[in-house]
Amino acid sequence: MGVRAAALAARHPADARLRRVGTSRAGTPLLLLSVGHGSRQVLVVAGPHANEPVGGATVLRLAERALADPRLTEAADATWNLLLCVDPDGLRRNEGWLSGPYTLGRYARNFFRPGFLEQPEWLPDGPGRATLPETRTLLELQDELRPFLQFSLHGVDVGGGFVELTHDLPGLAQRLAHSAARLGVPRELGAYDALYWPHLGPAVYRIPPPRRGDLTAAITEAAVESTWCHPQRYGTVTAVVEAPMWGVAAVGDGSPPADRDAVLRSVSRTLRDDTRLLNHLLARIRPGARHAGPDAARLLAPVDDYLLVCPRLADAWDPDTDDGSGRSLPPLSTAHLVALRIAGRRLALRTAGLLHQLVTRAGRDPADVLPELDRLVDEWCADYRDGCAARWIPVARQAEYQTRVVLAAFELAGRRASACSRSGEPGWGSEAAVPMHRE
Repeated sequence: MGVRAAALAARHPADARLRRVGTSRAGTPLLLLSVGHGSRQVLVVAGPHANEPVGGATVLRLAERALADPRLTEAADATWNLLLCVDPDGLRRNEGWLSGPYTLGRYARNFFRPGFLEQPEWLPDGPGRATLPETRTLLELQDELRPFLQFSLHGVDVGGGFVELTHDLPGLAQRLAHSAARLGVPRELGAYDALYWPHLGPAVYRIPPPRRGDLTAAITEAAVESTWCHPQRYGTVTAVVEAPMWGVAAVGDGSPPADRDAVLRSVSRTLRDDTRLLNHLLARIRPGARHAGPDAARLLAPVDDYLLVCPRLADAWDPDTDDGSGRSLPPLSTAHLVALRIAGRRLALRTAGLLHQLVTRAGRDPADVLPELDRLVDEWCADYRDGCAARWIPVARQAEYQTRVVLAAFELAGRRASACSRSGEPGWGSEAAVPMHRE
């Protein structure tokens, strides 16, 4: 990505600049490609989750579009600031599957995503106590640019596309639907990530204000302070754009379910059974984990996160169990139930894949767990493939879908900002005058 960005900047020296804005924990440069010279800044962040690489392809595509179309820069008085990858260290740990062949089994056995506290977008202790250099770089960019619009580019491993917004952009749901239909990308109408969040339209959700909560709530709901909300003080609207790798058509089924409670009981029971099995395997693996060297702690952190939240989620989804949160499930469509089934399986499959890596990197298997882990990975991938009809979406289509959604949001946000300016309304910036804080 750095080489391609440098080539773009070299071919367009008057309109594109590439600069190093920070350094990762492992010493990798964090590179920002800027296109245009307008006063209205757009910030696009790729790679916030290490296992979601599509944003890298999207930012390069956006750079090419912005260089070719002055309506995106000069005519809009805009500068596009494209952070090529905010977690290059994590992304590099996924290189075992990035070059293909793109099968669920290859993805699962080479999957990596750091533990929650090492993901650069989150600010569980507030921006003033951010310790990761990647997080500090992103915060400094936001404070430097004060963007009117920010995009965080994410990828759904199995499911459909959707968008999360800090402010409504009327018309975006229709634009998203059009792009999804043209490119054969399913829309996720009941996204697990936004289960309790307000709907702004089909597959478009409103990000709630940050609130204080325990670690399991933060991991499962992501409603903590984050770099999504930090620049609201500047009037920034943030859009989190999710593009799927393996599409599942049923996540777009908004019909009422035939038997909601029966499906919820099945999903909860399966997640509990999988969690017990994985905890048993972890107990057999952990004593020898030290042989995996420095990788052991990095692999165990997300494993411990997943196994911590699985019981909480199983209780939250079970209609016969009170999880202690005092909050009931919202009305659920068939799409919601499919998304919950996918989410429960996702947590188990990721955990099995990370444990598989832990054993293989240790170079020894005294507990003889690899055959069992291989069986589980194959079985759970088959459930996605055959039970959910998950189908691979080519990378070019993933990136084009995400690019079109970004450009649609850019156009709509520009219209909204211009309308506020003409009418004298304060617009988004009025919320920004009050610093964000946790309730």
